[in-house]
Amino acid sequence: MSAAKDAPPPLPEPLGVAVADSHTHLDMQDGTVEQALEKAAAVGVTTVVQVGCDVKGSQWAADTAEAHAAVHAAVALHPNEAPRIVHGDPDGWSRQGARGAGGEGALDEALAEIERLAALPWVKAVGETGLDHFRTGPEGKAAQERSFRAHIEIAKRRNKALVIHDREAHADVLRILREEGAPERTVFHCYSGDAEMAELCAESGYFMSFAGNMTFKNAQPLRDALAVAPQELVLVETDAPFLTPAPYRGRPNAPYLIPVTVRAMAAVKGVHEDVLAAAIADNTARAFDY
Repeated sequence: MSAAKDAPPPLPEPLGVAVADSHTHLDMQDGTVEQALEKAAAVGVTTVVQVGCDVKGSQWAADTAEAHAAVHAAVALHPNEAPRIVHGDPDGWSRQGARGAGGEGALDEALAEIERLAALPWVKAVGETGLDHFRTGPEGKAAQERSFRAHIEIAKRRNKALVIHDREAHADVLRILREEGAPERTVFHCYSGDAEMAELCAESGYFMSFAGNMTFKNAQPLRDALAVAPQELVLVETDAPFLTPAPYRGRPNAPYLIPVTVRAMAAVKGVHEDVLAAAIADNTARAFDY
């Protein structure tokens, strides 16, 4: 990779109306939290939702939200984390390093820890949870599904939003939400369905959060979904450091790049960027109850 490829993209033109980044991973980005928040605020991104993917990351999210008024936390075991806890992770693929199998008891302990964190006032959501049929094979499905159902219950008990990670698992995610009864506020993070699924989500009142990948050349199905998604259910996110919007694809993502995605979204919706930004700001505050 050339130095330019690794270099952070330049600051975009500031938004006229401030918005929130509904899903970011500051703990995976370079620099301090303060630097990230400062850069984001300079371009009109004044709030971020910091998302945990395991017990350690969820604790970090909660601590960071407690320390910074501009940060809200979401806590969970990522769908790929649950099978690793139960069956072990000999390759150490996750940030935890190599792990032995902990069995169902270890999953129970981790879920209890997520429930404890979910009770904190600065934790606004339970997530990212859901299903990932891309990275976890059939052997991990049961653990993944059990974890997802448990997170839905925690969100409802604690009256928090539910943040969903849905990768190549649309039908199963929607089915489990129907079976369990979705929490009052449910967010499909990095929305990856088509227009037909967007209509189903809208019928259920689920929020759909769009990331930088909606700007990619091959992402017409995402733009079609955004076109039919009701404006009052649309959020924006970075999922940083991943999914950097075009023309910076492949370079490190961060909350300050939200304006690039907002402008692309406004073009798809056929509205002025200020109109969409105002809607997104309102929607995010409603979704996460802040």
